[in-house]
Amino acid sequence: MKETELHSVNYRRRKAESVQIGALPLGSDYPVRIQTMADVDTTDTASAVAQAKRVKQAGADYFRFTAQGVRQAEALAPIHEALHCEGIALPLIADIHFNPQAAFEALKHVEKVRINPGNFAERKPAGERYTEAEFKAGERHVADVFGTFLAEASRLHRAIRIGVNHGSLSRRMVERYGNTPLGMVESALEYLRICKEARFTDVVVSMKSSNLIVMTQAVRLLAVRLEAEGFAVPLHLGVTEAGESEDGRIKSAIGIGSLLADGIGDTIRVSLSEPPEAELPVARLLLRHVAKRISAPKLPDITYSPTQVARSEAIRISGFNTPELPFPLIVEAVHAEAISEPLAPNDRLIKPGETLPSWGDACVISLRADAMEQLDTELLINPNNIILLEAPADNAIGYWRYALATLQAKGIKAPVILHRRFETEPKEEVLIAASVDFGTLLAEGTGSGIMLTAPYLDAVWVRTLGLSILQAVRLRFSHTEFISCPGCGRTLFNLQSTVAKVKAALGHLPNLKIGVMGCIVNGPGEMADADYGYVGGAPGKIDLYKGHTRLRQGIKEEDAVNELIHILKEDGLWRPPVR
Repeated sequence: MKETELHSVNYRRRKAESVQIGALPLGSDYPVRIQTMADVDTTDTASAVAQAKRVKQAGADYFRFTAQGVRQAEALAPIHEALHCEGIALPLIADIHFNPQAAFEALKHVEKVRINPGNFAERKPAGERYTEAEFKAGERHVADVFGTFLAEASRLHRAIRIGVNHGSLSRRMVERYGNTPLGMVESALEYLRICKEARFTDVVVSMKSSNLIVMTQAVRLLAVRLEAEGFAVPLHLGVTEAGESEDGRIKSAIGIGSLLADGIGDTIRVSLSEPPEAELPVARLLLRHVAKRISAPKLPDITYSPTQVARSEAIRISGFNTPELPFPLIVEAVHAEAISEPLAPNDRLIKPGETLPSWGDACVISLRADAMEQLDTELLINPNNIILLEAPADNAIGYWRYALATLQAKGIKAPVILHRRFETEPKEEVLIAASVDFGTLLAEGTGSGIMLTAPYLDAVWVRTLGLSILQAVRLRFSHTEFISCPGCGRTLFNLQSTVAKVKAALGHLPNLKIGVMGCIVNGPGEMADADYGYVGGAPGKIDLYKGHTRLRQGIKEEDAVNELIHILKEDGLWRPPVR
């Protein structure tokens, strides 16, 4: 698979072998499977079984439980047995961190076990850094421990997920490859080569990060490397610690949807700081939207790569796309007059049917991405042009890519505003469609502005959606970003009420990323992209972080928000909310 084929104008599903997970296989030509994760402890059998029954009824294909210790792994047995006795066929997955013994125990009771190569079998070096000999010794130790684990999984006919997290790569990998998408890919490949040596094929791989740009880059790079090395393993997709409410849905839609739209991914989990059942409708909306691209008429084959049409190569136009200006957002929706706050210099807000105002002396030329054969090249060569490029709803990604490649082939370097109409869809569908379509192009580095036309939706909501999409792809920050875990059996506080409390206190601070993580086991690593962190350190106790550095430990939960505000004041970042 060539890299350009990972960004195709037409849908092509990546070829993957099938993996049997209980009675429900994934990969190959099977539908993309949906899964979610429990937020209860496995030792509470009644709650675990009740939650499993609810997610099954809500449409989950698989259900995952954290098993932080051997006791929690053993507790998977009565859960599995209770579901079996009630005739509920829901394959279970155990999630393991730091504890190979728990992983071996979990193999006895569930259909699949997820391990993290960053903390499954690593040894610390003798000194500050790994010598070459220690690096090789680390490889051999991983091969021994993981090889033994694979032998047991093979004997029991269990599947394995190699789940790489950006925030918890091993020191050995970080030293050699950096805390980068490349480091994530190399971590997975080390474990996959052990699988190949053991002739173990029931394996799935994931690359996860709270930063969807890192996540998508890692997955795309992995797909290229897997093809090169002859691994046709299925891929699990998810944006870890995406948060909750609309921001969480937008981040997941862009990260997961942009890959699914290019045929990458065999199973997905939308990770929200909400009950597990709330994740499943979002996943279904994602698959339904991508299905439109799958079934759309084929476009003429054309070579497309984001590097061909990168926004950084577009002609600079004063007052529109110069580096000092915010990324342009244009909204056409009802009640535009209700937005009283000042707009950014290059934003536009218009009522349905109004003409889009120009930018100074620049001329805005409207084009349809599905009518490029009518392209008037002479009209477009003026260096002061801005192109407003509208794409049809069934395959906006493909049409935009086709049109951008066509413009590039004709030597046209005008900045392009990507334009989509949303005529009658419900808000939830608009949120998913806009996030996937705009987010895919923006995340890959193309497009110099976006325009959302929604004549039946409120302008305040549509503008907020546009700003949130731009923030998710790291092009423009307009509000506080909360990176929060979805909760699991390790969570040490009520996650949903805690997220609400932290948002109420800090949600007015723009340009800050705040992590709210339920436990110390994985929290500090998985909130790697956050500026500050609120992490469950022990029951009733909170640890506070600045980046990766723990500043306060064991703060009483009722005092933790005020203590975090105090830290922000010390750093000169606190501003009281405007009442």
